[in-house]
Amino acid sequence: MAPVQLVVIDCADPALVAAVEGLAGYLRRCGDDVVATGLRSAGVALASQQAEAVLVYADRPVDEVGEEALLSLGERGAALLLAGPTVDAWRSATRLLEAAGMGPGRRTPVHEIRLRPGADGADVVARMGDELLLTDSWVSAEKVADDIEVLLTANLATLDHPVMTLRRANGGPSVGTCTVGSLPQTVADPAYQRLVHRWLRAATGRRDGPSVRVGLLGYGAIGAEHTAAIAATAGLELVAAADPNPVRREAARAAAAGPLNAYADSNAMLADSDVDLVLVSTPPNSHAEQALRALMAGRSVVVEKPLCLTVAEADRMISAADERGLTLAVYQNRRWDADYLALKRAVRAGAIGEVFHYESFVGGYAHPCNYWHSDEAVSGGAVYDWGSHYLDWMLDLLRQPVAHVTANSHKRVWYDVTNADHTRVTVRFDDGVEAQFVHSDLAAALKPKWYVLGTHGAVRGDWRQASVLSRGPVGTLVEDELAPADAPAQLRLFTPGAGGGLSETLLAVPPAPVYPFHRELADHLLSAEPMTVTAHDSRRGVAIMEAATASAAAGGVPVRPAVP
Repeated sequence: MAPVQLVVIDCADPALVAAVEGLAGYLRRCGDDVVATGLRSAGVALASQQAEAVLVYADRPVDEVGEEALLSLGERGAALLLAGPTVDAWRSATRLLEAAGMGPGRRTPVHEIRLRPGADGADVVARMGDELLLTDSWVSAEKVADDIEVLLTANLATLDHPVMTLRRANGGPSVGTCTVGSLPQTVADPAYQRLVHRWLRAATGRRDGPSVRVGLLGYGAIGAEHTAAIAATAGLELVAAADPNPVRREAARAAAAGPLNAYADSNAMLADSDVDLVLVSTPPNSHAEQALRALMAGRSVVVEKPLCLTVAEADRMISAADERGLTLAVYQNRRWDADYLALKRAVRAGAIGEVFHYESFVGGYAHPCNYWHSDEAVSGGAVYDWGSHYLDWMLDLLRQPVAHVTANSHKRVWYDVTNADHTRVTVRFDDGVEAQFVHSDLAAALKPKWYVLGTHGAVRGDWRQASVLSRGPVGTLVEDELAPADAPAQLRLFTPGAGGGLSETLLAVPPAPVYPFHRELADHLLSAEPMTVTAHDSRRGVAIMEAATASAAAGGVPVRPAVP
């Protein structure tokens, strides 16, 4: 049998139990074979299996029987990792703490902790920044053995204290401690879960491999963005680009941070053994063909949105990746837009109760762009172009099964392009929730970007009218007015007031993370961490867009999408 990772939970706090179970689920999504069990059942759970590591969360004392059971697992080769409140609760477990090389000191109050890499922590914090902020209470180290590896530190009264350690076996078990993670909300924090996964990898001897070498297939308008993102992401390296246009090939060479092989023919790039991953940024109607060629050549693939134009294409792409053990991902870059993340946080936190009605809108009254985006045969139509983002948001917020899709479109003014001028897509879910997306190039008056109703409130996302100010050649003011879609929306939360009426609150919209997709891609390929957007998520979006296109063509009849 394959080695497993054992998560032992011995907590009196039910919220902490739930959070640790969620952490175990995250570790499974990282590809680990995880068994979660109670302390008394640990030996039974592994009677016929060999554990690589045992991760323990306990907020109550351990007796000699429990300590002996863990030490026995360690003597059988399992790394023992004491996490969260365990070290504080198990002060009497002197044999375990001695093996860990760590003497616990005092517990701090709950406060904002600045976590920094220790002398041995480079892999643990790779692509996570030099400083991580978490709110928690932790135990300082009163004494530390000379031979422990310090992976993370936290500052207390101007002194750095080790908060994540590992002491490798030297005639006994390998034992590590992480004294951060006592609060359920901390254990549930994605950044904390990533740290624990990296700690587990370090304890079991798994390390990141060499940088992933990327080849760009097509160097159009998005090429410079990918070039900058790859250069800024540790673990990714741009080594090649393919484009039939010599001007674009030269632009790719000029923008690259290092030497770059530029090919006129994509077949030549696929034959380049230095390329590990192909990023397909050709027009949508060629995504499936180009991605399948790269997958069959043994390369992992990232595809620009949309993944493709039909569910049949999506299924072929996903099967080809799965059969070869390769990664297939979609560049859903707007999943990390600052205003969407703020909306998602409010909805997930229950700020408006249960969502039962959702609307989104993008557009204005202006001629569509004159590029392939406005050619339905190439882009798939307006539903695919903007819908790849707006429907992705909808389906991320509303995860329940879809009953049917209806759509309607109008062609009334802009006859020189083939996309519809105005399109409405309505998605009805099995539980009766309805969600709508409207794209319009005939909207002389704008609807809100978002209008979301819940059982206890609502969120409205209003377009901002923003401008970029600069000086002209002679020093006069130049004002460049941004299109509404180029600025984050202002989000207003409406909730019932205590004395009747409604309370209105302007939601904070923190800055968006920098190149989050590319960081996740490197984390996935190098550290086996899951990505926010999977190919199956994007397939669900393609199914909705394909159903909407069929409904509009049939005059708005309901169409059941091909989703599980």
